[in-house]
Amino acid sequence: MNATVLRPPFVAIVDDDAAVRDSLALLLRLHGFAVRAFASGDEFLVWSGTQDVDCVLLDLQMSGSSGLDVQAELARRQLDYPIVVVTAHGDVATTRAALKAGAFDFIEKPFDDEVLLKAIRAASATSAERRTRSERQTRFSQSLARLTPREREVLDHVLAGQHNREIAVLLAISPRTVEVYKARIMDKLGVDRLPDLIRLALEMGLGR
Repeated sequence: MNATVLRPPFVAIVDDDAAVRDSLALLLRLHGFAVRAFASGDEFLVWSGTQDVDCVLLDLQMSGSSGLDVQAELARRQLDYPIVVVTAHGDVATTRAALKAGAFDFIEKPFDDEVLLKAIRAASATSAERRTRSERQTRFSQSLARLTPREREVLDHVLAGQHNREIAVLLAISPRTVEVYKARIMDKLGVDRLPDLIRLALEMGLGR
């Protein structure tokens, strides 16, 4: 299986204030982030979906689409970017609306650089975990598709907690043949031990 290539976390800055965009981009690049800035929510929405984004720094009040509008459209498109809302117009109602719409964090301007960086790093870590989980699920699905129908039957019985002799009776084969099938299944799914096979299958949503 190919290892995931390490890359700097990618942050999209969405703010209609050029000075804010420039200062945020400089700050983030100095701390090792890859950055792309957008002058409006509409500009960002046109671009969104073209590559992985680890964190979106999103202003709430902008000309054209507001930050909440952008959140709603991203949700409609099922683009689950971690969003850190950065705004000079924070109040309880807006904070609640942004967080209810799925914002990862909410920071008011003027912000403390370390507080902001901490929020972005946390959001980026969440994004990396999601991506790793998604890639693992994809690899598992591809490996699962390589199983023959009989191997899949054996796997289902193993996950149901049945022993070799029980499986052998159910499938009208010998216990030794069950062992051979189990060895093939583990080889195709990239595990060495039966407990690892069961753990992997349960993590991937099988056998529940």
